[in-house]
Amino acid sequence: MDTAVSNPMAAKLDPREEHHRVASSHRGLSLFLRYLAPRDAKSERVALYVHGGTFPSALSIAHRFDDRSWRDELNDAGFHVWGLDFHGFGLSDPYPEMAQPPEANAPLGRAEDASRQLEAAVRFIARHHNVARISIIAHSWGSIVTGRFAGRCPELVDRLVFFGPITFRPHTAEAQKLPGWRLVSLKDQWDRFTETVPKGEGAVLSRRHFDEWGECYLDTDAASRMRLPAAVQVPSGAFQDIFDAWAGGLAYEPALVRAPVAIIRGEWDSFCNDADAHWLFGALKTSTEKRDIKIGRGTHLMHLEVMRGALYRESIAFLTESPGVIYAAA
Repeated sequence: MDTAVSNPMAAKLDPREEHHRVASSHRGLSLFLRYLAPRDAKSERVALYVHGGTFPSALSIAHRFDDRSWRDELNDAGFHVWGLDFHGFGLSDPYPEMAQPPEANAPLGRAEDASRQLEAAVRFIARHHNVARISIIAHSWGSIVTGRFAGRCPELVDRLVFFGPITFRPHTAEAQKLPGWRLVSLKDQWDRFTETVPKGEGAVLSRRHFDEWGECYLDTDAASRMRLPAAVQVPSGAFQDIFDAWAGGLAYEPALVRAPVAIIRGEWDSFCNDADAHWLFGALKTSTEKRDIKIGRGTHLMHLEVMRGALYRESIAFLTESPGVIYAAA
C-alpha cells in the first residue's frame, strides 16, 4: 500500500527536498525517507532524524515555525539531512494489521522491529553518500530504537544526539499492556505541550503555532478527520516500549553504544528527568564522548517550542565538534 497516494503530506516541504522509498525489513513494504541537501553539496556531514512515538519527520525535524525548521539549521551547518518515517507513520507503508481492530494484535512497531527499519534506512543513506558512518538525532522513543541499532551496528554510527531519551526506571509496577494500535487526538498533543509546564510560567508554544502544526498533524492520516474527535492512528509499539522501560525493561543495553552521545533535555521534561538522564549518562559506559545538556523552559516536545533555537544550537555544536572531550553530567 502506498500511503503517498492519498496523504497530503506527500507534497514536498521544500522545493529542494527529495523523496526516497527503500525496501523495508518487512517483505512487500517500503519505508519513506525525505532528504534535503546543504548548499555545499561537497560536504560529508550526514544526519538522520529518528522520530518519536506519535508523529513523523514532516512534523518534527522538517516542520517550519515562522519559515524556519531544525532541518534548515542543520542544512546551514553543512549537513545532508534525512528524515525517516517508521511503518505506520507519515508516508511509510502502514502495517497491514492496522486495518484490523486494535485488539486483534500485539503492539505493532516494537523496538527490535523498528531498529531493523532504521538499519535499512542507514545503510541506504550511507551508500547514497558513499560514507562509512552517519550521525543520528533521535527523539524520545526513537532513542530506544537508535540505541538498539547503534549497539548492533556500531560501525555505521558517527555521533548520536538523544533528545528527551526514554531510559530505564526501576520496576515498581507491571507495565500496562497495549493493543496493536491506538488513536492520538489534537487534545492529546496539546496536553503534551502544556501538562508539565509549572503554574505561573508562560506558554511554551503559541496557540497559533499549534493550530498550524495541528492541521498538518491531521494530514498525516487521511482518515483522521473522519473520527470524532479527529485523531491519528499510530502503532502502539512505541508506547509499549516506553511503559516497559519504566517498569524496569529498557529494550537496549546502553553499554553497547560506542559512539559519542549528547543527551539533550528540557527543564520540564517529565519523560526524561534528572534521574533518567544521569542514569543514562552513567550507563553509556563505552561511549567515547558524552554530554548531558539541560535547557531551561523546555518540555519533552522542545523541538516545537519557544526554546527550540537552543536545542538546534546545542545539537549542531555537538555534531560538529572535534572528538576527544568527555563532559561530566549536569
